[in-house]
Amino acid sequence: MGSTTFEWPRDAQARDTAALELWLAVHGWEVDPTVFMAGGLGPAVQVQPIGGAGQDGEPGLLILPGETVVYARDRIRIAPRAAVAAACGTS
Repeated sequence: MGSTTFEWPRDAQARDTAALELWLAVHGWEVDPTVFMAGGLGPAVQVQPIGGAGQDGEPGLLILPGETVVYARDRIRIAPRAAVAAACGTS
């Protein structure tokens, strides 16, 4: 099923967006095309279950530049920064 994490980089480019869209599709999610946010560290992206809100009415998730996203049990969430640092071997 592929990787369960995706790092949305700062200063994301078109290739990063394409990689995110592919990763999301594998997990049944998509980029919300109605939301775009640009910032000093790069774009933020809103994602949602394919077809809109999830079964429980979940509207989606806003991914900010530099965040790592985790897929688990049909849900996507932002990884806590401490967990990301530990996985990378940094503190």
